[in-house]
Amino acid sequence: MMLQSVTESFAKVIHGLKVGHLTDRVIQRSKRMVLDALGVGLLGTSTEVFHKTSGYSKIHSMDFDDTWHPATHPSGAVLPVLMALSEALPPSPKYSGLDLLLAFNVGIEVQGRLLRFSKEAYDIPKRFHPPSVVGTLGSAAAASKFLGLSVTECQEALAIAVSHAGAPMANAATQTKPLHVGNAARHGLEAAFLAMLGLQGNKRVLDLETGFGAFYTNYSPKVLPDLDSHTWLLEKQDVAFKRFPAHLATHWVADTAASMRRHLVTDKSPLPIDRIERIVLRIPDVQYVNRPFPKSEHEARHSFQYVACAMLLDGVITVPAFHKRQINRPQVRELLGKVELEHPRDNLPNFNTLYCEMSVALKDGSIFTERSDTFYGHWRKPLSQKDLQEKFRTNSCRTLSCHAVERLIEIVENLEDLEDCSVLTTLLKETSPPKIASKSI
Repeated sequence: MMLQSVTESFAKVIHGLKVGHLTDRVIQRSKRMVLDALGVGLLGTSTEVFHKTSGYSKIHSMDFDDTWHPATHPSGAVLPVLMALSEALPPSPKYSGLDLLLAFNVGIEVQGRLLRFSKEAYDIPKRFHPPSVVGTLGSAAAASKFLGLSVTECQEALAIAVSHAGAPMANAATQTKPLHVGNAARHGLEAAFLAMLGLQGNKRVLDLETGFGAFYTNYSPKVLPDLDSHTWLLEKQDVAFKRFPAHLATHWVADTAASMRRHLVTDKSPLPIDRIERIVLRIPDVQYVNRPFPKSEHEARHSFQYVACAMLLDGVITVPAFHKRQINRPQVRELLGKVELEHPRDNLPNFNTLYCEMSVALKDGSIFTERSDTFYGHWRKPLSQKDLQEKFRTNSCRTLSCHAVERLIEIVENLEDLEDCSVLTTLLKETSPPKIASKSI
């Protein structure tokens, strides 16, 4: 009797999971992910990347989407696929909100399980951008579940998806990075359709170092547990929701800088830049987020130094904080010249354990030090439902009508009771009417 392969065990889990396997905690957490991902996608339609690609990549163009551990952005490669399918598939039979939640969680689960097969994946990535790797297979898994593929077809979809996966970290902090998640969604969906048409791949693709193992060192895959003993990873590990659109590691820096600002600024006075001698950030050694003088908004989103200076100067970081006119302010450039980085040995590049410590030395000899171990929005300190909804409103209000925004919040809040999930795509088309400039009389 042949031993079950890892790839086959994934296919059986994808095919076999049912609505009844969903727990209340998984439903609640995944609904928050759905709402946040919708808002981030809507905000992304206003970016230069979106316009340049003419709708080719409609998600993740703000570096604003949720982040998991081991490191990836789990929702961005999965939700667009399910939204597209709910709109494109015949109206009968209807796909319910629970159908969507099940397929969504299958896509999230596959990503998390694959990431846990390698020690390398637990750290902030150096070689491959995770959403382009595990996101592609998560997309294929979610599409396979939503489309009702057989076990064999699910297995083939995973094999096909592996050949579509992977993008290098060298394109982080460029306009190309947002394409990674869009391509993961597209390629995963394509893999599911090709599997339905009978295209075949290596049936042990997840078992082999020359298969999925090519993306990660120390790759050691395991057969998944039987469905009778299945436990969702999302049950144990929540996700982080960002409060501003930048690399997750910079959120520790922003949190620390906000505390530091209270030592340096009284009332509504401006930051006394001329009194500051030096600023030291003690952070993990993550080279692609070490950008002393960022030149573009994408570089600024991946700059420890810029986020620290922006928070010290302004006391808040929002979407416009990364516009070129903000990045190139003389005060910012002057402050950036005072920033130094240190990399303590105990501060590892891991989203579950890293910290930021900041010291500011003034010219009069005073030194202030602050530290952040967990920022607000991290899975250890989750955003409140009120703040998550407010983030959604802020991200979507320029694209959708006020009615659509509030209805989406209401529907996602009760997604498990929705009879027809195509209602979501209908609301996403309810755009806000263009504002007409008033004429002076």
